[in-house]
Amino acid sequence: MGSLIFLRRLTHHSASRRLVNLEFYCLSGESKFRTPLTMCQLFRQLSDSTRAKKVDFTDLTRPHTWYPKARRKRRNIILHVGPTNSGKTYHALKQLESSCSGIYCGPLRLLAWEVAKRLNKAKVPCDLITGQEREEVDGAKHKAVTVEMADVNSDYDCAVVDEIQMLGCRSRGFSFTRALLGISADELHLCGDAAAVPLIQEILKVTDDIVKVQYYERLSPLIPLKIPLGSFANIKTGDCIVTFSRRQIYRIKKQIENGGKHLCSVVYGSLPPETRTRQATMFNDENSELDVLVASDAIGMGLNLNISRIIFSTLKKFDGVEMRDLSVSEIKQIAGRAGRYRSKFPVGEVTCLDAEDLPLLNSSLSSPSPIIEQAGLFPSFDLLFMYSRLHPTFGMLQILEHFLENAKLSANYFIAECEEMLKVAAVIDELPLNLNDKYLFCISPVDMDDDISSQGLTQFAQSYSRNSIVRLREIFTPGTLKVPKTQTALKELESVHKVLDLYVWLSFHMEDSFPDRELASSQKAICSMLIEEFLERLGWQKPNPKILPGRSRLKSLSYQDAQRLF
Repeated sequence: MGSLIFLRRLTHHSASRRLVNLEFYCLSGESKFRTPLTMCQLFRQLSDSTRAKKVDFTDLTRPHTWYPKARRKRRNIILHVGPTNSGKTYHALKQLESSCSGIYCGPLRLLAWEVAKRLNKAKVPCDLITGQEREEVDGAKHKAVTVEMADVNSDYDCAVVDEIQMLGCRSRGFSFTRALLGISADELHLCGDAAAVPLIQEILKVTDDIVKVQYYERLSPLIPLKIPLGSFANIKTGDCIVTFSRRQIYRIKKQIENGGKHLCSVVYGSLPPETRTRQATMFNDENSELDVLVASDAIGMGLNLNISRIIFSTLKKFDGVEMRDLSVSEIKQIAGRAGRYRSKFPVGEVTCLDAEDLPLLNSSLSSPSPIIEQAGLFPSFDLLFMYSRLHPTFGMLQILEHFLENAKLSANYFIAECEEMLKVAAVIDELPLNLNDKYLFCISPVDMDDDISSQGLTQFAQSYSRNSIVRLREIFTPGTLKVPKTQTALKELESVHKVLDLYVWLSFHMEDSFPDRELASSQKAICSMLIEEFLERLGWQKPNPKILPGRSRLKSLSYQDAQRLF
């Protein structure tokens, strides 16, 4: 597998492992609560089995009671709602910037990074905290975090939750619900689509918070065109072509560049975040030769892009289950990226490649987004642990399946999909790990549908179960990373990046057991640079020293050479 050396299946052993202090982890991935309970304390609390059985741990009908710190406040909650490019997040961030202490919670690492950078530039010290990054600033009383890392154990003057409509997301919605109900702030600013307003108002009726709604209009025009693009020969500077697979992205990029008039940046979900940012930066740079963007729906949020015209190559996408039409909200979110306020292209346009897609595009843009009717919810680890005491023979997979099957919910909530966690649980249940360890591996950022990524997690878990310490070199050989020459090799390098990213995440949650964070981080950076080298070589594009000074040196980059770059 190139850079990854997968070990033989480790022999399982039945020796009992040392019990460690159990600290409550919320399913969102937050590293530590401030008031840890040991195993012994929890066992004492549940020692009366008759009393424990009277407690229905599957009753999730009152999730607002899970956050007593927030309930002690009567929070002022302001909903900033409106379309893309309406200034709603800008106004919320101005309040955060002027507060004595605060936290920003975003759906992407890129957004958290941008906000931390903005606040620090404004002389407001701000920490950056994501599952894979910790950048602490002296004297900081502000944090910019990914929503999964939202701190519900501290008091803040001000908090901002961005893209709050994602509380309706089937897989990640529970993290936004947790932030909505759990953040203890005098002022809580929620930014997003107006489609979330009725549900949020209903949910907050039981919290005694003061709720206000502020509506925004788009700051720059967005014009649906009446004619399709028709041919890539009609592409012009500032265009962004949207499609929904890596194969199509590279096919379109090559087709446009073969026309001899334009060079393309690319942005899609499985690109490393650093690479996505640099590709977007080159597209935005007026001095760069990369004047067209080919992208997936990854541009829907998190990147500031100077786009003149959005062109949908198709309005269908495979969502992991079936091929389906894009939803109204998806079309509006992507189309709204055209015509960024005060950019080189202040008036945005949107069209399709084919005429047959124009009716759906136009009807979606003229329709309100469907009202969000339910918010995601998921049990915290303490509930799962206490539930497990009633079923001592259950493994992690059985606990999750049984709990979800029996969970009781109010009409405002749904249980988040957790297929990825169930896939991990099925693998690690065979290992001699305690429930806390299994839980951490289950919530880790692994793509179990990616063979290299899933094997990486399996090897990490097996090594940890045997030795309680995992050295990166056990499955990864530094110095073997190379510039990919084919799309298959590119996909493998992207998968290697996922494994390195996973190691970094585990190192923040199990620091003593995953000690090679610095090595993993540097190798991640090298992966990103080598992927960009591939992107530069694709089609007829050639490395341009004016755009990327010194990058041609990466052609035969060794591990030692790369270490000097970081």
